[in-house]
Amino acid sequence: MVTIRLARGGSKKRPFYNIVVTDSRKPRDSGYIERLGYFNPVARGQEVPLHLEDDRIKHWMDLGAKPSSRVAKLMADAAKAMAAESATADSSAT
Repeated sequence: MVTIRLARGGSKKRPFYNIVVTDSRKPRDSGYIERLGYFNPVARGQEVPLHLEDDRIKHWMDLGAKPSSRVAKLMADAAKAMAAESATADSSAT
């Protein structure tokens, strides 16, 4: 089964996660099929904490890939942020 999950990178006490498509039987940080974005839980200042390539995620989900629980939560949070951002932009435009 193909899954969308986090692969840990970064140094000790400075985690950085790539959001990847991989075979669910492989170890967490081993090779992957495609990188779909990243998650930086300790982002500060101008650093971007979350980047998702929505079109590629949709492509893999259409092919049957299942997101892990954490990736599903990150995608839901990103969708809420985008909706709130567009609502704010719409109200300021009028």
